[in-house]
Order: sequence, then C-alpha cells, then structure tokens
Amino acid sequence: MELRKLGKTGVEIPALGLGCMGMSEFYGPADEDQSIATLHRSIDLRMNHWDTADMYGVGRNEQLLSKVLKERRSEVFLATKFGNVRGPEGQFLGVSGKPDYVRQACDASLSRLGVDQIDLYYQHRVDPEVPIEDTVGAMAELVKQGKVRYLGLSEAAAPTIRKAAAIHQIAALQTEYSLWTRDIEAEILPTIRELGITLVAYSPLGRGFLTGRFTSADQFPAGDFRKVGPRFADENFDKNLALVEVVQGFAKQKGCTPAQLALAWVLARGNDVTAIPGTKKVERLEENGRAMDVQLAAEEVDRIAEAMPPVHGARYPENSLKSVNR
Repeated sequence: MELRKLGKTGVEIPALGLGCMGMSEFYGPADEDQSIATLHRSIDLRMNHWDTADMYGVGRNEQLLSKVLKERRSEVFLATKFGNVRGPEGQFLGVSGKPDYVRQACDASLSRLGVDQIDLYYQHRVDPEVPIEDTVGAMAELVKQGKVRYLGLSEAAAPTIRKAAAIHQIAALQTEYSLWTRDIEAEILPTIRELGITLVAYSPLGRGFLTGRFTSADQFPAGDFRKVGPRFADENFDKNLALVEVVQGFAKQKGCTPAQLALAWVLARGNDVTAIPGTKKVERLEENGRAMDVQLAAEEVDRIAEAMPPVHGARYPENSLKSVNR
C-alpha cells in the first residue's frame, strides 16, 4: 500500500483507508462478524486508516471498532469526529462546536473506542453559531493533553479552513470527492494545497453508485439513506446511469473494475489526496485495494473527467446540504 503524507505532520498514512460508517448505520443491515473480519483484513492489507464518527450508529460504530482495537491498536491510524449531535434514540439535534462539547465528545469517543489517544480528530460539521477559532482552540487543548495527535475539519469552506489553520495546524480536510462530486476543485482544493493540508476523500465511489452494481433505486435495502438522496431519486437515478456507463467504458479499457477505476482517478488527482471508501465486506475491501494497481497518466485523468456527463440531483437532501462547505 502506497503511503502519502498527512499534511505537514511528518506522518504518512495509506493512500486508501477504510470508511467504517456503513458497518453500523445508513447503508442497510450489517453483520458484525463480517464487519470485524473486514476490519482485520484492512490491517493485513495496510489499508489501516480507519474513519469513524461518534454519530455513526449513535456511538455503536466506535464500540464496534474497539473490539479490534483492543488487540491491534498499534496497527491502526484511527480517525473519528464530533459535531453532529444525536439523541439516545438517534434523533438529530443539530451541530455543536462549543468548546465544552468538544471536550465532552472527545472523552466519550475515547471511552467507546477503548483507546488513550485518537490519531486524527475532526470537526464533523462546522457550527455557524460558534467561531471556528473557539472550536479549534478547544481541539488544540486536546492535542496538548495528549488525547489527540492531529486535527482535521470536515465539509468546511475555504475561509473557515484559513481561520482554523491560523489557530492550529490542520492536518486534513475530509470532504466528499469523486467523479460525480467535484465542487471542491474551484476554491477548497487550491486552498488546502496552499496551506499544506491533505484531502481525505469520502464517498469516492459515489456512495457505491459508480461501481455499476445498482441499476434501480429499488435495490437499496430498508434503512439505506440513499433512498432519500436526490441523486438516487427515480428520475435522477436513471439519468445518472450515464455516468456509470462512462466509468464502465474506461474501466474496460484499463482492465479493471469500475470501482477500481473510480478510486484510481481520485488518487491520481495528487499525492496530497487520500480516500476512504466504505465497505463492510472483505471481498469489496480487497477489490478496492487493487485500485492501487491501476495507473492513470495525466492525460487519462483529464479525459475521464471531461467525458463524465453532468450529475443530476444534489448530493444531500436540502436540510443536510445546509451543513456542508460552510
């Protein structure tokens, strides 16, 4: 597994890591034994950058990871997040970047994960009611206390990133980035490159759509949040299949799967880009890992991007969309 620099920290992380959210929520039912096997296999494949958050499964995802961490903590680069507040029954209660909440959330995550230190701690969503300087200041205290090694932001706008970086070194920005979500290229990507911040791309497979495995929205199981996603609505779903056809065509030319082609494209956008495709199955994890064998020349990267048709539908429902890139 190729390693890439994490911001200006001097640390290197895998080009491909593992998004763990779907093991506990949002993508339909999951099998715990299967998820644990996937976690172990990710370490064996050196895809050992795990990404979770306190909101995933209302803490259950962190607890799941703890079952492997208690045996193999030293082999994992562990990232988690705070900021999306949920009640005990799973209800969404808003976003908080209040300093007291930052401290409480970190302690709660450490307890659920069963670890003494988090490698990379993100603000999951920016709280517009709290100055980013106050939030990052509280996060910086966690670094001084040894509870956290490095700081990150998720779905933050360029001006917010600049303000945060003036308070403490920001190692990574996590945001959605793929062949069908490229809005960060205009302002955010140039900003983090100027500041020496690594991009951690989530949903690099377009929430699984770009793999070509779905031909109808009816294939999504009960409890799968894609059922309410604008891009997966019936009319948009059918129109967006044109994007999948382009990916499939280029994948055939390269002798790889559509998933591997989509991942290779993201990773080819720069050595300061990493990706955390999510999966709960060993076979998909192994397929994703083989994307490292797909080499794309610069002209191929451009040609693929230029061939993609326009995407239909926003990437989140209206209420959720308000909290991204702010």
